Amino acid sequence: MDLFGTAGIRGDVTERVTPELVLDVARALGDHAREAGDREFVVGRDGRVTGPALAAAAEAGLASAGATVRRIGQVPTPALAFASRGRRGVMLTASHNPPTDNGVKAFVDGVEYGEAAETAIEGRVADGVDPTDWDEWGDGVDGDVLDAYRSAVVEYARGFGADPEGVRVAVDCGNGMSAVATPQVLRELGADVVTLNATVDGHFPGRESKPTPESLTDLREFVRDGGAEFGIGHDGDGDRIVVVDGDGEVVHEDTVLAILAERYVRASDAADPVVVTTPNASGRIDERVESAGGRVERVALGYLHDGIASVRESGGDVAFAAEPWKHVHTDFGDWIDAVASAAVVTRLVAEEGLEGLRAPVTERPYRKVSVACPDDDKAAAMDRLAETLPAAFPDAEVDPEYGVRLTFPDASWTLVRPSGTEPYVRVYAEHDDVDPFVEEVAGVVESAVEAVS
Repeated sequence: MDLFGTAGIRGDVTERVTPELVLDVARALGDHAREAGDREFVVGRDGRVTGPALAAAAEAGLASAGATVRRIGQVPTPALAFASRGRRGVMLTASHNPPTDNGVKAFVDGVEYGEAAETAIEGRVADGVDPTDWDEWGDGVDGDVLDAYRSAVVEYARGFGADPEGVRVAVDCGNGMSAVATPQVLRELGADVVTLNATVDGHFPGRESKPTPESLTDLREFVRDGGAEFGIGHDGDGDRIVVVDGDGEVVHEDTVLAILAERYVRASDAADPVVVTTPNASGRIDERVESAGGRVERVALGYLHDGIASVRESGGDVAFAAEPWKHVHTDFGDWIDAVASAAVVTRLVAEEGLEGLRAPVTERPYRKVSVACPDDDKAAAMDRLAETLPAAFPDAEVDPEYGVRLTFPDASWTLVRPSGTEPYVRVYAEHDDVDPFVEEVAGVVESAVEAVS
């Protein structure tokens, strides 16, 4: 049974993430936690129309497994993670998916469940879990976390940059849960905040939930027309951030990542500060981290938390962890938190200006393309590409751990990896002459797919 993807369970509420499934998953979570001696869960949800029903199903499943449930209502996912410290948590959210979808994320002590725990839950759901004895069922109580969470973000962010007095920032909340966190946090820090789509609405009437250059058109135009010094866009549950510059252009996600990574490494007092990121992340991150005295470790897309744990188990100190658009501020907490990102970025902009922050970052042209490949042929195609790609580019350093990543002496790179959700092999590339380069790489991929089909 494959329930969990790279970010929890997601899908259509009438076909996949039904109340019945959520109840079964929640009961499995409660049963699994009880074996570890844990009986307390916090349950939160985003603003989707289907959230109340699925939260009720989750509470029923957990309580029937013996768990006490603390209901915290509509919150951003990072606030649920914050509330799960010292206990466990369940968040009902489909993040940036369309309003017809919903999903489940599980947390323990502020950390999203890793692969091993998710596999254990999948096994319990497949086998079926009976309710515990009637006199061991748990209870439900109402709780609140938003004030404490927002205050904690404000206190944390004040350790970076400068007070943003007089800095005008536009925040497009996309009718998602960041509407109850990011504007309030930035105002408390002293920024002049203008909001777009800042009412929570599970229909997402203002724009689609995923923040992209296309969906953020209104924000970009507002900033470009002088409405703000820069802009911030979020997704439905507040774990993604997009930054818009004064010209109304989206700042590349890897540039934002590189800026934060360098700042956190410089602030670290560890002998060997590590930044954990993913194979599709730019070499510009390595350049800035190494210049600050740190190093980069890469982990499979969607497994930042496993990567953090691995580095720590080997004695390393994780200064920062991120994949594009999603950041883990490890000194604050081990969860993905775009509200904290918005707060730290705003204070850094107040200190240096956005262009000043970008100036040291080498921003090479970047492209991503998809090569059609049937799911059944992906493994054979990748086996073949492990040989043909290095042969086609003999001057590159090869990393075969998460797909095939080639890094060249001038720091340009390409990554070829199979999609985990669609019948494609993805090609990522960053190069001074990116268009002919990516076409050359894609040609090698097409030949491999043809050879094994």
